[in-house]
Amino acid sequence: MADSLVIVESPAKAKTIGKYLGSKYIVKASMGHIRDLPKSQTGVEVENGFQPKYITIRGKGSVLKELKDASKKVKHVFLAADPDREGEAIAWHLAHYLELDETDTCRVVFNEITKQAVKDAFKTPRKINMDLVNAQQARRILDRLVGYKISPLLWKKVKKGLSAGRVQSVCVKLIIDRENEIEAFIPEEYWSITAQLTQQGVPFEAKYHSIRGEKRELGNEQEMQTILAALSGNEFKVAEVKEKERLRNPAPPFITSSLQQEAARKLGFRASKTMSVAQQLYEGVELGKEGTVGLITYMRTDSTRISPIAQEEAKEYITGKYGAPFAPEQPRVYTKKNSNAQDAHEAIRPTSILRDPETMKPFLSRDQFRLYKLVWERFVSSQMSSAVLDTMTVDLKSGEVTFRANGSKIKFAGFMKVYVEGNDDGTVEEHKFLPPFAVGDVVYSDSIEPKQHFTQPPPRYSEARLVRTLEELGIGRPSTYAPTLETIQKRGYVAIEEKKFIPTELGDLVNQLMEEFFPEILDSEFTAKMESDLDHVEDGMEDWVKVLSSFYESFEKRLEVAEEEMKEIEIQDEVSDELCEKCGRHLVYKMGRFGKFLACSGFPECRNTKPIVKDIGVTCPKCAKGKIIERRSKKGRIFYGCDTYPTCDYVSWDKPTNKPCPNCETMLVEKRNRSGAKLLCPSCDYSEEILDDENELELEQELELEQENEQGKEQEQEQA
Repeated sequence: MADSLVIVESPAKAKTIGKYLGSKYIVKASMGHIRDLPKSQTGVEVENGFQPKYITIRGKGSVLKELKDASKKVKHVFLAADPDREGEAIAWHLAHYLELDETDTCRVVFNEITKQAVKDAFKTPRKINMDLVNAQQARRILDRLVGYKISPLLWKKVKKGLSAGRVQSVCVKLIIDRENEIEAFIPEEYWSITAQLTQQGVPFEAKYHSIRGEKRELGNEQEMQTILAALSGNEFKVAEVKEKERLRNPAPPFITSSLQQEAARKLGFRASKTMSVAQQLYEGVELGKEGTVGLITYMRTDSTRISPIAQEEAKEYITGKYGAPFAPEQPRVYTKKNSNAQDAHEAIRPTSILRDPETMKPFLSRDQFRLYKLVWERFVSSQMSSAVLDTMTVDLKSGEVTFRANGSKIKFAGFMKVYVEGNDDGTVEEHKFLPPFAVGDVVYSDSIEPKQHFTQPPPRYSEARLVRTLEELGIGRPSTYAPTLETIQKRGYVAIEEKKFIPTELGDLVNQLMEEFFPEILDSEFTAKMESDLDHVEDGMEDWVKVLSSFYESFEKRLEVAEEEMKEIEIQDEVSDELCEKCGRHLVYKMGRFGKFLACSGFPECRNTKPIVKDIGVTCPKCAKGKIIERRSKKGRIFYGCDTYPTCDYVSWDKPTNKPCPNCETMLVEKRNRSGAKLLCPSCDYSEEILDDENELELEQELELEQENEQGKEQEQEQA
């Protein structure tokens, strides 16, 4: 007969934990929060010390009755919600509803859902942590005051359905500011000169570096021609050779934000999808005879800390699998990325390193496997030895002009044997091997190629880049990023084009109003300070009511001014030349989650909509009559089809080109992924690389900057 009731948030978590605890425990799910502020009103008594007016969430009646009835039949009730602010608040609301003594040791927390971790947690239950609860309450009330006070103003002055928020409004401003930078950007011309050379039968390339020892940029064709004229034909003499070892350290284990960024880069996951799949891996997966097991630790964390037990297990595994040199003598300890990082639980890691991805693959869905593999490899590599690279820099002189060749090769793979962190641009680091050189060697160029370039504007924000920026600015918390990015799209403030955020006219308009009447909400430093204050509440260093009071005093005055001075704005739809085929009215441009589309101006009487198609300048390879146009699926994914559809049913996810395959004459398609771009033949195995000028240049500049930094460090050491 069971004598204890355990309450968790989800049925999946309840199922996993129930198997570990045995027949003396009943495990039930609260299905998330059971109480919240009412949707129909602000629900905060500002004059009464910001007291919240909580109500039972609609639809939770049957769940609450089941929990109440079960609690009366047992001796003990344990609240085992997630180990964070939200989990603590859920436990506190449950204790209140079930009339439990909040001073009792009824709270149980664990960072991973494994048999040992769960059993250990039940040996040391604790009281509900009211500092954590108050931090959650303060955040919830703060967001409610901002949202429920500003949003009605926007409804009245602009249009229904709009909203504002502490984090979402800053997000939109960042996207708009970046767009303004791009529009104001003036490209500048510059040139590069590349020499293709051969040494001992090995081809390599060197690039113009300096003239007469001075590093002079080539800003136009005339300056480039001056360099070409100063060359002594095709003969180059080796002036200097530098060879050195360079250590490269692994990336730290994942925190929530870095997991979202890397899953976006390497897997193409949206932030919301990453968190959903991670939740499944955390709560438990059925592993055949082993039963249901949580495969990763808690996925909402901004700590890079790893438990000594996990570190020791990792060292044993790495030594056994790859050899002793691949495990460092001392376990790696990673510092917090920012001072506001919470160290309550560990980084995201596999609950057991022995459950390698390939062994788990039969039990996981495709998305679960890909994300688990990412977490597993990142953790294993984070506990491995540094990689050792042999780098070579060779300066070659032709007359008074110096060209430079850079090369590197992996001497010892270290952590790179398992995993290398991605980057926002999808480029892959290449290790170019150089043949041996000695000062005085003479080599000859096969060709010297000048190339014109133009500087590029800053890139638009991808999800990964935006999450990284928010984290660096100290805005929001890892758990808030995914819902925030969803909200700003649902409100129509931003859209996504080619996986990058672009602001809409509506987003720009709302941002202007916010800048005029609520500048503090958009001030990243002000928002970051609020986050810091909330963290201090959690640490017991600040009173939550005082934090809210200090904010609301000036906010209330801003509201009064906005109520009086904000003008009503009527948003006019942009009318197109196209007529609705159903009712004859003009179609107007609308902005949706995935960009612009056409809709009938007679809405709601006529609900006809049409996608905006884009001609890519390619003749249909199937019918040879139609033109290929770019379309979007219902989920916003770009695909390509013939404009004569349904007469011709040609369709492709990859972008068709007018270039024929040299082997079979089939038209090639362009395929882009995180490792770069290629032209592929749909009919045979032919492929060729495409390397964008800016990506190629960026890789070169990164390598050159890295070398300059190393030279600076050497000079500092010599001076010391």
